[in-house]
Amino acid sequence: MHNRDMSTKYGSLIKALRLERGLSQSEAAEKIGLSRQSYMAVERGARDMTLPEAKRLCSLLGISIEEFSNAIIPNYEKYKQMVLAFLRTAKSSADDGKIPKTKLAKLLYLADFAWYYENLESMSGMQYLRRAYGPVPDPYFRAVAELEEDGKITLDHKGDAILVQISEGAEQEKLGLLEPGEKELIQKIGTKWKRKRTQEIVNFTHEQLPYKLCAPDEVIPYELITQQDPEYVY
Repeated sequence: MHNRDMSTKYGSLIKALRLERGLSQSEAAEKIGLSRQSYMAVERGARDMTLPEAKRLCSLLGISIEEFSNAIIPNYEKYKQMVLAFLRTAKSSADDGKIPKTKLAKLLYLADFAWYYENLESMSGMQYLRRAYGPVPDPYFRAVAELEEDGKITLDHKGDAILVQISEGAEQEKLGLLEPGEKELIQKIGTKWKRKRTQEIVNFTHEQLPYKLCAPDEVIPYELITQQDPEYVY
């Protein structure tokens, strides 16, 4: 059984998700049982995939067949700007501007899903996985590492916690990939949770329907947030 849409229309999505997960074409090909040449043809849209191949690829990329068919291409650079926007919100308050790394991950999740709740699309298009410590996309950790390497954020190790803070040079950086409404929502979420402990926001996200309805390590469908009571969206 062949699925032409999977191999032609969504080649750019396959490539984007592969790169986000730090996989080479050879690694991806080996994991789904294709030659490198065949896999390259899939990304170019020149080769059909069988349904089993498509399912193995979706599993590798951390996305469901249903979400794959919607062709949501994650915007990795925009996601990093969301990180900076939350840190800028924290720095503008009377606090030191530091956000625990775990708490920051939850704030980003709330922003993406709250934006979907209001607009039926996420800010970044990232695919969040149901992890034991909460919903998070795999590229989150790489994004934080890259922002630190670029000198845009600093990390402060305090006991078991890692505190994230925006660097002075990045405080005025233009976050051009974020729309005014997106920045406003980030401001609202950041302000609401700035006095809350990390465990409080972890408990909150764990009690939301999207997290409760998914199995461990499963991709959390954005659509589930539309079933959430409005006061518990963020």
